[in-house]
Amino acid sequence: MPESIQQQILEDQPRLGLDTRFTFRCGPDRECFNRCCADVTILLSPYDVLRLKKALHMDSSEFLEKHTLVARSRERQVPVVLLRMTEETRQCPFVGQAGCSVYPHRPWACRMYPLGMAEPKEPDAAAQRFYFLVTETICQGHRGPDQHSIREWITEQEIEAFDQMQGPFLALLAHPGWDSPESTTAAKLDMYLTALYDLDRFRRFVFESRFLELFEVEESRIQAIAEDDEELLEFAIDWLAFSLFHEKTMRLRKPASASQPASGISAPTEQPGGEYAQS
Repeated sequence: MPESIQQQILEDQPRLGLDTRFTFRCGPDRECFNRCCADVTILLSPYDVLRLKKALHMDSSEFLEKHTLVARSRERQVPVVLLRMTEETRQCPFVGQAGCSVYPHRPWACRMYPLGMAEPKEPDAAAQRFYFLVTETICQGHRGPDQHSIREWITEQEIEAFDQMQGPFLALLAHPGWDSPESTTAAKLDMYLTALYDLDRFRRFVFESRFLELFEVEESRIQAIAEDDEELLEFAIDWLAFSLFHEKTMRLRKPASASQPASGISAPTEQPGGEYAQS
C-alpha cells in the first residue's frame, strides 16, 4: 500500500479495538457474492504464496509465473508481489460461481475483509496497531444480521497463524537499511524476491550450491529447511537480513587455511536471482 494512503488511513479512519463489534456476513445468498473478488489489487506476502502454491500442488516458480505480477511503489524501490487477475474479467483466478476454490488457503487480505489493519511507525504512538472497517457500495454484507467482535473475527478467519508468520517479514520490510542504495541494486532486489517468494528455487540453491559449505547451519535446521516450507521461509528472512543489511543472523564458517581470507566469500556457481554471497 502506498505510504500516502497509509498516512491518510492513520489520520482519517476511526480506530477500532479488538472488542469493537461490527456487522458483516458474506455468502451465496448475497447479490454481491464474488463481485468483490474482481478488479481489485491483492498484495501477497511470502506466506500467502507459500500457502497457495502448496494448495495448488505447484512449484513456487510455476505459481509465480502463472499467478503473480511484481510491482514497485513510487515511495520505495522494494518490490511487491500482486495476485494476477484474469485478463477478460479482471477477476481472481481462483473464484468461480460456487465461490473461492482455495478458500482454506486464501490470502491474508481476503481473510481480513471487511477489516483493515494499520500500525503507526512512531514508537511512541498511543496505539501501535488498530483496525478499521472497509465499506464499499458494492458490498451488501454490512446489512447483517451477523455481528462479530474484531477479536472473534481474527479467530474465526484463522488470521493469527498468518500474523505470526508475517511478523518477521514485516520487520524485514521496515528495516532502515532499505534507505541505502546498496540494498536496492537490481541483483539484490532479485535475490530478495527469490529467497522470499520462490521458495522451491531457494531451497535448491541452498542444497545444490556451496551455500552450506560457506555458512554454519545447525544440522537440525538443515533438516528442517529441507522438509518444511515455513522453516525455509524463516531461514530465508535470516539470510536476507545478513546479506542485505549485514545483520548477525548468519555465521560464515572459519577459513580452512590462511589462503582463504575471512573478509569475504565467493558466490556459488548457481545463484538464483543475483549475488547471494556477501563480500
